[in-house]
Amino acid sequence: MSEPLVLVTQSGAVQTLALNRPAALNSFTAELHAQLLAALEAAVANPEVRCVVLTGTGRAFCAGQDLADPAVAPDLTPGAASKDLGGVIEKLYGPLCLRIRSMPIPVVAAVNGVAAGAGANLALSCDLVLAARSASFIQAFTKIGLVPDTGGTWLLPRLVGRAQALGLALLGDKLPAADAERLGLIWRCVDDAALQDEAQALAQRLAAMPVKALVATRNAMDAAAQMDYGQALAQEATLQRTLGASADYREGVEAFIGKRAPVFKDR
Repeated sequence: MSEPLVLVTQSGAVQTLALNRPAALNSFTAELHAQLLAALEAAVANPEVRCVVLTGTGRAFCAGQDLADPAVAPDLTPGAASKDLGGVIEKLYGPLCLRIRSMPIPVVAAVNGVAAGAGANLALSCDLVLAARSASFIQAFTKIGLVPDTGGTWLLPRLVGRAQALGLALLGDKLPAADAERLGLIWRCVDDAALQDEAQALAQRLAAMPVKALVATRNAMDAAAQMDYGQALAQEATLQRTLGASADYREGVEAFIGKRAPVFKDR
């Protein structure tokens, strides 16, 4: 039996998903897509999981699409039909991106090496991104005549502004992790040896928090980007009405008044 393309481990309420094609820099194939999406769905279905960490094995996080995959490799035979890359986005990348952005629990990316193309934007789709100091982010799409995908055209300008987003996307230069932190593209850059421990500590911290409120915060900020100020205020009222009726809100207030650590259980 072949080794799984996504390694799944669990520590307490944190589940770690590690992309596992190290010889190919964890680049995407249709089967890797399928296994990662299945692993994310399994995490959602497991009530004991309150946070997910996404990382890679070997020296890369994810080098993007495997260009040798028959689904995308162009047929160089004269007159051969072109591959439908839009269909690949619709069938594979779209569902994966939407699953990550709609996870009912927080998702932390631990970028252990190069994150290029779809791999970079996969990481940026997560709620918080930690990167090893030796890691880098590359919007490699224009180098092969394409536009950023895997949510890149939506994510980049919202994270770093239009000027920086266009610079990254048009030029396709390698962006070291420290510069990614400086630009606000990621949450933190950490020493290589500390990455996985830092990611686990962050994930355990998130898992102990009221995850419904965390997810509602993410969703509210995404939605507010399309709203005016009054609409955002109305959205906040709606969310507070819902969250204010939750057991976690009562627990948080009781713990605060009682000067004890809260124990949140909603998910």
